[in-house]
Amino acid sequence: MQENRPALTALPADIRCAQDYVWAAEHFLSPERHAYIAGGCGREVTLAANHAAFDAVRLWPRLLRDVRHGHLARTLLGRPLQHPILLAPVAYQTLAHARGEIEVARAAAATDSGFVLSTLAGCSLEAVAEQAGEERWFQLYFQETREITLDLLRRAEAAAYKVLVVTLDSAIKLPSPRAERAGFRMPDDVQAANLAHYPPVAPITLERGQSRIFQGVMQRAPGWDDLAWLLQQTDLPVVVKGVLHPADATRLQSLGVAGLIVSNHGGRGLDGVPASLDVLPCIRQAVGANYPLLLDSGIQAGSDVFKALALGADAVLVGRLQTYALAVAGALGVAHMLRLLREELEACMAQAGCATLADISSAMIFKATQED
Repeated sequence: MQENRPALTALPADIRCAQDYVWAAEHFLSPERHAYIAGGCGREVTLAANHAAFDAVRLWPRLLRDVRHGHLARTLLGRPLQHPILLAPVAYQTLAHARGEIEVARAAAATDSGFVLSTLAGCSLEAVAEQAGEERWFQLYFQETREITLDLLRRAEAAAYKVLVVTLDSAIKLPSPRAERAGFRMPDDVQAANLAHYPPVAPITLERGQSRIFQGVMQRAPGWDDLAWLLQQTDLPVVVKGVLHPADATRLQSLGVAGLIVSNHGGRGLDGVPASLDVLPCIRQAVGANYPLLLDSGIQAGSDVFKALALGADAVLVGRLQTYALAVAGALGVAHMLRLLREELEACMAQAGCATLADISSAMIFKATQED
């Protein structure tokens, strides 16, 4: 497998907008690693739908509104945010940069951005916490045993992570056909650092005729009782990531989950599901106006952030784009990408006539059938 080109130590002069990091990363990532990061599952129908959904939304600006007092600040889960753009949990960021999540955490701290660390990070949650700012969250995958799951939770609490994000839509991790065609194999030096010291769990033995999916992989998949157990183990706000159906959203809300992330895993889960943006309005309607709701999958521009907020999100998370920026210029690249996204959002708000995030609503979205 080819190695990555070393990340820059200064910003590239040809980056003009946040989305430019998408094409720039191709020059810094090896073809195999780029295929793994950029690819989705199956025929990549959902991956394409995520971007198409944002492109299909039309904004409806208003004139002559005074936005000179404008700002991006918001309170979410009882915590003050300087802006509504968080860095999503992305696995194995050491694929893009030798210092991986440590560089991402430094960028988040430098830009007052929320940062969510993956269970499958290439750097340990303790090492990352030393570099991260105040608004650091930890994303948890249920492990094969409750003992390991609970130990991860306790480690996150001890390292002062503020919110627990539980991902529930990826019990099966299917390979990306694009990555397989490119010959990608996980390098030996890229590992899930947070899981390195736990003993291996005995493999499941299948009987003749049993399915390696149903009786194999899914045998240890979490259920509703596991989530209820987890909620009893911590005082941290628990947010569930991977919600696409309003019935699941309302059940999670009634169970005591503090908030939800509407997400299709960036098109890396079940291929053929709707774009996250397309289901966001019905989930917002199901959970009510004041319940914390975030969105990820497909954000590449400040106008995308605006559209997500207008359709019901309180904040958004950025996944692949942070990894591309990381590959190009490490912490400097991620910080620059965040600054560009913020300024793009501010420009969009100013042109649309919105001074604050509270001014952004569905009234700012044009529908061909509606009247003035």
